Amino acid sequence: MELGEEHRAFRDSVERYIAAEMPKAWARDLERDEDNYPFELWDKFTRAGFHGIGIDEKYGGMGGDIVMQVLLARALGRPLAGLAWLWGITSFAGGKSIGVYGTEEQKQRFLPKIAAGELRAAIALTEPGGGTDVLGAMRTNATRVDGGWRITGEKIWSSNSHVADYLLLLARTNKDVQKNHQGLTLFWVPAKSEGITITPLKKLGMRSMGSCSIHLNDVFVPDDLVLGKPDDAWYMLLPTLNNERLLMSAFCLGYIDGVIEDALDYAKQRKAYGRPIGQFQAIQHYIADMKIAQYAVECMLMDCAWKSTMGKPSIVESTALKVYSAEQSNKCADMGIQILGGMGYSAETDMQRYWRDSRLQRIGPITDEMARNVIAEQMGLPRSF
Repeated sequence: MELGEEHRAFRDSVERYIAAEMPKAWARDLERDEDNYPFELWDKFTRAGFHGIGIDEKYGGMGGDIVMQVLLARALGRPLAGLAWLWGITSFAGGKSIGVYGTEEQKQRFLPKIAAGELRAAIALTEPGGGTDVLGAMRTNATRVDGGWRITGEKIWSSNSHVADYLLLLARTNKDVQKNHQGLTLFWVPAKSEGITITPLKKLGMRSMGSCSIHLNDVFVPDDLVLGKPDDAWYMLLPTLNNERLLMSAFCLGYIDGVIEDALDYAKQRKAYGRPIGQFQAIQHYIADMKIAQYAVECMLMDCAWKSTMGKPSIVESTALKVYSAEQSNKCADMGIQILGGMGYSAETDMQRYWRDSRLQRIGPITDEMARNVIAEQMGLPRSF
């Protein structure tokens, strides 16, 4: 589907800014410094107004529909790879979640700060030993007390939480339920609250962004920081998961863009046996397969984005998109390493970074295997988990 004039102008504008301000070599240096969060990248997002995309203008945002959000996510993914999630996590955890679940008072209080780049958020859903089984593994409990709640438990793989101002945290508030998805509440927890200990974890990719474990020991959260209705959080979360899968897939498409760009450049310049390696049929097939993947993911992504904008999101289609984009971006990066050979394995090029960061997308925020289970169940087959 062709983009309209407004969407084309937005795409061209952000691509120019990103090309000028966020080159791949700079992103490679940022990612290499595992112990330092790249505040300077966050500040570039702020100056460009990216934090306000998707937030209503009356709350200080720039507006923009899901199509604009995926156009931005794709453009960021091309040079930044996984570092693009610096924008994506707060956009989802803060802007999207408060924009959907929040009260008017909560929107007035937090959305202007998010849009201005003055507030960072992190997602705290996953439990140790739980992975995709968020519901079955839920051990974090919140108990009602005078004026609010006391939360005790542990979360893991919470990216950005060590520098976050708030945590979008899911906890069990009612144990007397028939099904695991009942009795859960969503909290907007100040990350520096007394009783919270956040510990960064070493990992393969997206290194400088930081992913952490969170220990909560009797942490008080006031009633005005509960998002939505207590005990009913899972039903609230489900619609926004569609948005998360579209953003993730747009990042993956950006990875593919970056991979193709580097693979083509190398294939044209590198010579072997007296000629450019791009003249070899095997190399041409790799690059052709990348193009096929790029086109297919782009078509699926824009179809899902337009349907979501029109109020007709499809959980089957967005989940299928998540699986395909994750697998194809990782496959393309792997082929890219093969084309570059030893240089593809070198930390001095970006191909290994695309491979490491795209590999995570096959695991989270939902594994590709579990995503396939969801699709099959939605098609009428019996539940397998």
